[in-house]
Amino acid sequence: MLALRLARGAHPLVLLRRLAVAAASAGTGFLLLCALGYALGHPQAAGSSALRLVWCLVPLAATVQFAVAVARTDPATRPRAALFTAGLGPARLMLLSAISTAIACTLGSMVALLFFLHLRGDISGLPLDGAAAELLGAGQPLPVAAVCTLLLIVPVAGTVAGALALRPRTAKSGTRKGSSGEESAENTEAAVGPGVADGEPAPPLPQPAGLPWGVALMAIGLAVETYAARDASGASGFPLPGRLASSSAAVLGGWAITAFGLALAGPALTYLCGQLLQSARPGAARLLAGRALQEEARRIGRPLGVLCAVASAGLAGLHLYSGAAPRVGPLTVLGGTLVAGCAVLTLATAAIEARQSRSDTTAALLKLGAPASMLRGAAGLRALALLAVFGPLTWLVGTLAAAPLTG
Repeated sequence: MLALRLARGAHPLVLLRRLAVAAASAGTGFLLLCALGYALGHPQAAGSSALRLVWCLVPLAATVQFAVAVARTDPATRPRAALFTAGLGPARLMLLSAISTAIACTLGSMVALLFFLHLRGDISGLPLDGAAAELLGAGQPLPVAAVCTLLLIVPVAGTVAGALALRPRTAKSGTRKGSSGEESAENTEAAVGPGVADGEPAPPLPQPAGLPWGVALMAIGLAVETYAARDASGASGFPLPGRLASSSAAVLGGWAITAFGLALAGPALTYLCGQLLQSARPGAARLLAGRALQEEARRIGRPLGVLCAVASAGLAGLHLYSGAAPRVGPLTVLGGTLVAGCAVLTLATAAIEARQSRSDTTAALLKLGAPASMLRGAAGLRALALLAVFGPLTWLVGTLAAAPLTG
């Protein structure tokens, strides 16, 4: 009940983010049910049905990532002194966040079920009754256990991932870090630069590990795609999910490995962007922009890497079908839109979280007399530095992924 009260009294933008999670859950649940409907209507095409279900893992991962990002920025579950006094510590706040995520995802799954039944023709009296009856296996009885299992995948995965991301962490000394004020003070010291207690400059933030492993995984993923794109007969060309019967699951696996490598290397690349901004006699704006990127590398680097992977996949698709008219069905459009939309919204949500975490730093700089134009210039420098690094990387990965498929 407390989770429902917090949800009802939340800010409209917070409610909008939760509705976006519900919409993403509805889209993913509908794709899972469509894979089930296709399997019921085409029992002889077991391989194609299984491949359709495998393709659903991509929007599922994007939806779960977006749900976790929204849970991290939920102000209702942020540690506060008043909540601690009422007995709501970090563990109970994590539970409230998990319940909110479960409610949003479950709502989306219910909408997906209603829409699926409506398009099958099982629910009448509305427009588009039975519009996709043949595709969704109309006339075949739906196995209740399979439907419930598929609809529970997104709520369970989103809730578990959100709980793991927000689980209380203990410091090395054994004390629990639950106060947002302490974290804000640490962020202020790190961003402003001078000022630890003994008068020495703040130590540089450690660089995130993962760049060598990320590059290695990208190379492995591209190699898997190259190997899977050419069969023993030497045939080339790869159809997108509009023709799943002839698609190769190994190509999807190679792209997934590449995407994981990009996500793993994202924080380290973001940290390097901050280092580049602070090199060669930087001014105040470049110092602020570089230190902020280093501070936010772990927070926004992974969503940046995922968005880079999604954009490179789209670029590879453009290379594959340049000058051609591919047969892309509505489910392909839905899946692609869902993945791209979740990637963009996840990055935007992570940026909001980063802005919230440095709000005390911004207030301290303004109180010290820093002009607002310098802070806006630092934000612009951060965006340009990220674009200068991740833009060419996206083009390179997309081009390399498309080269063996078009040869």
